Amino acid sequence: MVKAIEIHETGGPEVLRLADVAVAAPGPGEALVAHKAIGINFIDCYYRSGLYPAPAGLPFIPGNEGSGVVEAVGPGVTHVAPGDRVAYVATLGSYAQKRLVPADRLIKLPDGIADETAAAMMLKGMTVQYLLNRTFKVGPGTTLLFHAAAGGVGLIAGQWAKVLGATTIGTAGGPEKCALARANGYDHVIDYRNEDFVARVKELTGGAGVDVVYDSIGKDTFPGSLDCLKPLGMWVSFGNASGPVPAFPIGLLSQKGSLFATRPTLFTYTAKREDLETTANDLIARVGSGAVHIPVNHRYALADAADAHRDLEGRRTTGASVLLP
Repeated sequence: MVKAIEIHETGGPEVLRLADVAVAAPGPGEALVAHKAIGINFIDCYYRSGLYPAPAGLPFIPGNEGSGVVEAVGPGVTHVAPGDRVAYVATLGSYAQKRLVPADRLIKLPDGIADETAAAMMLKGMTVQYLLNRTFKVGPGTTLLFHAAAGGVGLIAGQWAKVLGATTIGTAGGPEKCALARANGYDHVIDYRNEDFVARVKELTGGAGVDVVYDSIGKDTFPGSLDCLKPLGMWVSFGNASGPVPAFPIGLLSQKGSLFATRPTLFTYTAKREDLETTANDLIARVGSGAVHIPVNHRYALADAADAHRDLEGRRTTGASVLLP
């Protein structure tokens, strides 16, 4: 038996309950991973609340990201072995001391990547990798707007986009978060609590607007995000921190400048093993070189997962948060 967080009914953070669970021996294509650290992400809150239904129903163990050591492997597994340090983004189940993971989702870690860094960077860092390199190709000459610039994804994105040569505008709430975003690559940061972000983007761009908006906020930044774009610009909606974007007529995109819109997910972009390896290896190389730093600013015991969710949803966190089993 191992300790894990189980959800028997969807709802607020109070539904996260510590329990003893059994972990089977790994079957074909599986590996047993003993966690050293577990990543916390907004998608965990979506599953907990019921916004995203758990694929296998209730009860379930939340969490999609972690790092640890392989303890055993099942038949047919050859690319990892017991004793290997690994990290992953996979199906639900990471809020536990140990778990079975589909072995084809595991990425070996070099010695220079610490366990907490690895647990905090896989989902958020690989998200940034595909957003900036595949969803919209960012480079010199690109001007972008990134909402939640002081969050876990936002801080990585600010650094990475500057390496790519982009002009970066971020939004954050309050002077401390704005300062943090500026220290992590953003050329301009808009305090959404005190400023109209649409008006400020227009001012900063001389009325032209930005090439792409990366929006993980959802309801509260719609349709303002569309109003920040140049004609033919791209709106990338990849989260719902304030609630889902309301239904809107597709004609709105033409009215606002023949805009493009997409709702991407990491799981689609890394569904193939070769895409997962390319995405993860790019991230690991940039973190290993020091070009991108992964700020792990909050740590919680596994038993305190509910407090972690309260802080995350209450916008009391910056950078990444991890659970320590």
